[in-house]
Amino acid sequence: MTATLNKRILTINPGSTSTKIAVYEGEKAILQSTLRHSTEELQVFSSIVDQFSFRKGLIVDALKQADIDIHSIAMVVGRGGLIHPIESGIYEVNDTMAEDLRKGVMGEHASNLGGLIARDIVKELDNVKAYIADPVVVDELQDVARIAGHPQFERVSIFHALNQKAIARCYAKEAGKHYEELNLIVAHLGGGVSVGVHRKGRVIDVNNALNGEGPFSPERSGGLPAWQLAEFCLSGKADAKTISKMITGNGGFVAYLGTNNAYDVEKAAEQGDAKSALIQEAMFYQISKEIGAAAAVLEGKVDAILVTGGIAYNPYAIEYFKKHIGFIAPVHVFPGEDEMWALASNGFMVLNGEVEVKVYGGFR
Repeated sequence: MTATLNKRILTINPGSTSTKIAVYEGEKAILQSTLRHSTEELQVFSSIVDQFSFRKGLIVDALKQADIDIHSIAMVVGRGGLIHPIESGIYEVNDTMAEDLRKGVMGEHASNLGGLIARDIVKELDNVKAYIADPVVVDELQDVARIAGHPQFERVSIFHALNQKAIARCYAKEAGKHYEELNLIVAHLGGGVSVGVHRKGRVIDVNNALNGEGPFSPERSGGLPAWQLAEFCLSGKADAKTISKMITGNGGFVAYLGTNNAYDVEKAAEQGDAKSALIQEAMFYQISKEIGAAAAVLEGKVDAILVTGGIAYNPYAIEYFKKHIGFIAPVHVFPGEDEMWALASNGFMVLNGEVEVKVYGGFR
């Protein structure tokens, strides 16, 4: 992809305790900043949406301090929030989306502010629009993948869509192919783990990386034994909030080892700590099994396995995956994640006429 020259894109990525912003001019970031928010600053707000003016003000101030004229921006792309499930792509923030972000139709999360702030910033700019791209609720599951095993339940798509899609396109470019031509398995390994089955440009199956499916991770318990979990929930030993945190936030490495820092666990294992080594290997073991299951979805016709996220920096992890699932397809490593560039790259695809902007709405 050749980024349009002399066109500036502002990207906004709100997190629980920070707001990341970046301004790209072509492929060069002329500003990258992480605006951190203390507990004291945030605790005065009763809800996340109430933080809107506070966070927007910090963004505007940061742009001024960097001597970036807001009127030089050609597009603003915010991190997508918890809206209704949508297919992958870039969407203009319209009235319907803004209302859903404010309401938190799928839940409250700081990323809901990304589209709202982007839309407010462009109000004072001529012919500039606000967008979001590939939010975590991207849903391209094939029907058979939604069946959970009981009609009371349904599998849903919540995963690291932004990074997975960006890495898949990056690999396709390196391979001299179009993303839509390839069958890929993309494993995002961070605080949560998602393994996506990418068939010809659509993620037709993926574990719910937020709410308790697939491998455990540094912060999440993954797919726990169902009967044991049911018994525990009914035992009265913990309330709903505590159980929720056990599954997302206090599971995985946190539960076993008291830390969510995968690098610390890696180093402890290298230095001979037997428990750290066992728990780390168990996570890699479960991830390998998930990748194997993903290969079955593609009937073994896999062009490549892409490993990304912070844990992809761990050489032992990569060695382990190549040994256990390298027989399926070549393993390619894209360590870390660059969400800001991923957002900007979607914007540049619009400016270059490579993709069409999709319309959000029409939900029943």
